[in-house]
Amino acid sequence: MRFLIWFIIFSFSSIGLFSQTVLRADGPGDTYELITRVLAPGFWPLETPDCSHEAFGRHIDEVYDPILNEYVFRFYIHVRPDNDRCLYADRQRNEVKVYSGSPDSLKGFGDDRMIYAWVFKLDSVFQPSYSFTHIHQLKAVGGEEERMPLITLTLRKATPDVLQLCYARHDEQMILATVPLSKIAGKWVRVREEVWYGESGSYEITLEDALEGMEILHYRKDTIRMWRTEASFIRPKWGIYRSLDHAEQLRDEEVLFNNFRIEKIISPLSGDPVFFDKIMVYPDPVSDILHFDIEGSSGIRFTRLFDVWGQILRENYDWDSRHIDVSSLPAGIYFLEFRKGDEVIMKKFIRK
Repeated sequence: MRFLIWFIIFSFSSIGLFSQTVLRADGPGDTYELITRVLAPGFWPLETPDCSHEAFGRHIDEVYDPILNEYVFRFYIHVRPDNDRCLYADRQRNEVKVYSGSPDSLKGFGDDRMIYAWVFKLDSVFQPSYSFTHIHQLKAVGGEEERMPLITLTLRKATPDVLQLCYARHDEQMILATVPLSKIAGKWVRVREEVWYGESGSYEITLEDALEGMEILHYRKDTIRMWRTEASFIRPKWGIYRSLDHAEQLRDEEVLFNNFRIEKIISPLSGDPVFFDKIMVYPDPVSDILHFDIEGSSGIRFTRLFDVWGQILRENYDWDSRHIDVSSLPAGIYFLEFRKGDEVIMKKFIRK
């Protein structure tokens, strides 16, 4: 039986509450419907070349990956006859996105702090375009500057081929960081972005080998324009969007994605979640045994442990124990999930 792994959780930390939505592949069939239910229920958050290649069928499906031991999303692009939504023949696009029909919790408004995380894998002999092969964008909706993305991860044919982190303050793009494609091709790569949207915002991104945990790229800028003039909101896009310049040097490609996570950090509200203050987690930071006290017999139970990437590390806890051994966890930020009926809350702690 198919199920939708889509949840919204609320937590309180030094920076406030947050809401989180996760899109994770769950098996073959109904892939477009799964994506739609998470990113834009009742609307259509996909931009695929299906219309120009109806014989092929859907250009995004789900396949089992033996390395991750889970189903993942597979994005296809064909040099011919795929194009950009039957609108442009000089480029081609196969993307999923947050857009106008999406819940506000997925949109980046002025002064919002957002976290985006996902994993992806390129073929070991992936061939990018000379012009651009975007696999991720942060782009405005509305306003006179909406055509130019704020942030782009693009693959480019060069000597050697590279992945570039690009940024545009207004309408001119610059390269913030470059990674040789050989460092990521053929590997599962984990990405985490943290953005503070605004005229004087901030941006941070980390790429790491998802299996080895080795850092591939880290970039941070604490004061940077992360907005567009008169924009309604900023939204993420993922997939394949490439130029067809020198199409004879391209090939049909498949890019794998999974575990998309969108998290909005919200300022503390006047009414905190009803049972937040009944849970105390200590010590923090912790070396080995993490304790938590739950006030009274309130029916609160500890259910799951997540890492900062949103990956479930341990689950199915349902007992009255008041501690957990975290000594085997690498140093970093983690979250404990607690439940009371249908209510969910996350508590953050640091493993030192």
